Amino acid sequence: MLRFSLRRQISNSNGIYRRNIHSGLEDAGPMASKLKSRSVVRFSGPDTVKFLQGLLTNDVRRFGESAGEKSSTVPTPNMPSVSTPPMYAALLTPQGRFLYDFFLYSPTRPDEKLDRTGSGPGSDPGRDGSVELFADVDVSVLDELLETLKKRRNLFLVKGLALTCSVCGMFDRYRLRSKVDIENVAEEFSCWQRYGRNLSGSSSVGWGGGVDRAGESTASGNKYGWQWYEDPRLDCLGYRSIFPSDATPPLVEADKETDESNYLLWRLEHGVAEGSSEIPKGEAIPLEYNFVGLNAISFDKGCYVGQELIARTHHRGVIRKRLVPLRFIDSNGKEVNQKIAAGAEVVESGSGKKVGTVSTALGSRGMGVMRVEEAFRASGELSVSSGSEEVKVEAIRPTWWPAEWFQQNQSGVASA
Repeated sequence: MLRFSLRRQISNSNGIYRRNIHSGLEDAGPMASKLKSRSVVRFSGPDTVKFLQGLLTNDVRRFGESAGEKSSTVPTPNMPSVSTPPMYAALLTPQGRFLYDFFLYSPTRPDEKLDRTGSGPGSDPGRDGSVELFADVDVSVLDELLETLKKRRNLFLVKGLALTCSVCGMFDRYRLRSKVDIENVAEEFSCWQRYGRNLSGSSSVGWGGGVDRAGESTASGNKYGWQWYEDPRLDCLGYRSIFPSDATPPLVEADKETDESNYLLWRLEHGVAEGSSEIPKGEAIPLEYNFVGLNAISFDKGCYVGQELIARTHHRGVIRKRLVPLRFIDSNGKEVNQKIAAGAEVVESGSGKKVGTVSTALGSRGMGVMRVEEAFRASGELSVSSGSEEVKVEAIRPTWWPAEWFQQNQSGVASA
């Protein structure tokens, strides 16, 4: 396992932040972390897609679509297999506040892989139309999440096709026991992230130029043929997937496996929160945590829990506060480590006006929900109190942010 300290290497950087933010990660090259902060839940049954479609912020219907006729679904050494990429989504309160996030994966279907002889396609999917999906979820709220999902399953709602969400609540709702099984499979599967510099350029790893164990298991017809997928949120986050717990994922070299805290640092530098410990449950507004830019919300799918507030806020067009990467420095511009904790208030140094709050911190890096205009004002200076000491705060504009989120004519802004 990789033993170096990214926090130490990065904190020793004395150059311009724009140039050296990734210096330690560049030295390490591609890395992989087993995400102990995440767990795995399995959904199965004929109503799986319909059930999740009515709950989550993204359009889950694509997992119920069959592979198109234009591309072969039979994997060969020279042709990638057809597979559905993973999806990022969230479950909200009826008031549109964040509860839980999900990375959804569709395992390879029998007709999308070779049979056990390797000489032809596998058998057709089950005739009952059953769909199986796996969800990578926050382990700290796993029991609560399972209980919530099972309650929603037992009170599965069928709504009139032409009704809007607000009208739906005014009518009697038909309560059916949906045909969905929800299982905790944390013992069987683990979540992994592959990130850093010099990663493979393919959209999924398991077929094509190289051969790996995940690909071989699919070709031979084994029950699970997992592969690495591009992170559904952002390209800069690398690759993500779930793998059987009793096997090492492909492309994970022994000297490149590193602690999950380094993956947290990688996310802090890009301003991406994950899980209920970083996105306050029942309080956070998904648009302020940049869920649109993270491909977690569909505005075309129709009704889901909390949809009204999300749609109204989005179409109003102004999000005044957003989650922003932060760097903590002293009066000489040197990075300070382990002095700032989550919950610390960021203020304008001159006026003392609150600009935002640190939501997560590690070493000299952090992120917080900030008022965008004040955070990136060229003439302003931000700070946070650490005991009797005042620590300066540098707000960093991520390069992945869409232009409309930010006033391009403002100057003096570093880029992550």
